[in-house]
Formats: sequence, C-alpha cells, structure tokens
Amino acid sequence: MASPTSRTHKSRAENRAEIETAIRRLGREHLSRHGAAGLSLRAIARELGMVSSAVYRYVPSRDDLLTVLVVEAYTDLADAAEAAADAVEPTDHRGRIRACALAMRDWAVSDPARWALLYGSPVPGYAAPAEQTVGPGTRLSGRLLRELDAADLSTRIDQAQTSTLRADLAAIRDEFGVHLSDAAIVAGTTLWATIIGAISLEAFGQYGADTFGDPRAVFDDQLTIGLRTVFAETR
Repeated sequence: MASPTSRTHKSRAENRAEIETAIRRLGREHLSRHGAAGLSLRAIARELGMVSSAVYRYVPSRDDLLTVLVVEAYTDLADAAEAAADAVEPTDHRGRIRACALAMRDWAVSDPARWALLYGSPVPGYAAPAEQTVGPGTRLSGRLLRELDAADLSTRIDQAQTSTLRADLAAIRDEFGVHLSDAAIVAGTTLWATIIGAISLEAFGQYGADTFGDPRAVFDDQLTIGLRTVFAETR
C-alpha cells in the first residue's frame, strides 16, 4: 500500500503534468490565433486563472514554450507522415515517399499555424536550441534519404555541380547513415525542397482562394513530377 508521502508526490506529479498539458494546448491555440510572434505566457496564465509568476514554474520563458511547441509539432508531423509511409509495402520506396509527403501536406493544411512555426518565417528574437530541435526536425528529411538509399538511387548530375559541396555532403551521409552518392543526395534535397515548398504555397494561401479547385490534386501532380525526376535513373 502506498504511503501518504508517495501518494502526495504522485498527486503533485499528476497536477504538474495536467498544467503542462494545458499550457501546451493553450500555446497551440494562441499560435492559431496570434501566430508565434504573438505568443504570450502572461495571456496563457490569465486563461489558466494563474498569476504569471506561477506559470514560470512550469515554463521558464516564452522561448522555452516555443521550443516545446516546435519539438511537439515536429514530432506530431513526423509520427503522422511515418505512419503513412510504413503502411506501404517496404520495397516500394517511391510509394513510401509519396505516402509520407501526402501525409505531410494533409497535416499542414489542417494546422497551418504549426506548419508555419516549423517552416515559415523565423520568430523575431527566438533561436531554436539545436540540442533539442535538430533531432525531431530532421526525422523526415532523414527518412527521405534512407528511402532513397534503400532504393539504390543512382542519378546523373554533372560532378562539377557538387564538387564544392563534397565535405557537406559527406557530413550528411555520416549523420544519417546512408551511402548515397553526392549526386543522389543533391537529388534528395531537390525533392525535399519541392515537397516543403509546394506544401507551404498551399498552407500559406499563396495560390489564392480561387486558383485551384482541388489543391491536393495539384500537390499530387507536383509530387509525381518530383518523384519521376529523382527516380528516373533508379536501377
């Protein structure tokens, strides 16, 4: 039987977890209403019925809350996209990348404020701490490179275009544990830029309200062209 002390400790831990969950939830809501630059711990404290000094016991600063929301968003996005990719036959690397990208697009258009936090303009005065955000933030780009690696991707790009990047590309190979050629990594970054750019155009309303009746179909066609280009030389 738990002692009164252990029950008290558990109650405090549960209470802290509930408050931290509420702070994250309100943080997401404030992102949607005010954007990242308008995020305010004082405003969140008011909605919780707490004095601002009490909130700082759970989240020390606005930047700390932004970091929590950034990591959470990267993780939610990657979980959704990787689940979609994993539902595709393991040997169908092109299909797995397509499923991943479509899931990314669906996540972004359903929550453009969090997509903007990850891939929009930098938040003034905020620098994301690399030790907390790089891992979650590179999950999907790493997944793309590993799918290309597993597909034995071979694409022909003039070596002169990559010669000045050899050290950088070698570092990418080491970081993600892939054996792709320099040219194949460049092709992968091109596909990644296509995916992120196309999603952002839609999520941020850059096409205009009346340009495309079916934006998802537009993205699907863009993705088809991007994949066809990258996989054109696949053995």
